[in-house]
Amino acid sequence: MRVGTGLDVHPFVPEGPARDGRALVLGGVSIEGAPPLQGWSDADVVAHAVADALLGAAHLGDLGTHFPPSKVPRGGSSLDLLAEVGRLIRDAGWRIGNVDCVVVAQAVRISPYRERMEQLLSGALAAPGAVSVKATTTDRLGFLGRGEGIAATAVALLEPAVP
Repeated sequence: MRVGTGLDVHPFVPEGPARDGRALVLGGVSIEGAPPLQGWSDADVVAHAVADALLGAAHLGDLGTHFPPSKVPRGGSSLDLLAEVGRLIRDAGWRIGNVDCVVVAQAVRISPYRERMEQLLSGALAAPGAVSVKATTTDRLGFLGRGEGIAATAVALLEPAVP
């Protein structure tokens, strides 16, 4: 078996025209009414952390290696990237045992969206039920506690695929 970790952090888009028409996306779920995160793609910190954990476990580099901005459309779906990571994992001879992800956000409530995030992330990876998502705050400490952005961390377990 192999274990990998992933971490991603994005700041919120500052108030102004750059926010127009953008939604906060976490685990593939658009959360209306919350400020969006800055990033080249949809800035989905959950999907990015999960992808990096999986790539690390398979010793396949990181998300930026496989998907530099030149290969990702502006605002592109991180679930599409995650689906490609799932393919890379399978092609390398691995099966996803499980992925556990923690979202660190001071103000955005994750619980109403958690189950849908798990479904979308697991579905993108073609690994039903493999991804769990939970959330915490920093008790108002640091930049996350001040509500300047959101972070996610993930740990993934891969097992050799059985032919």
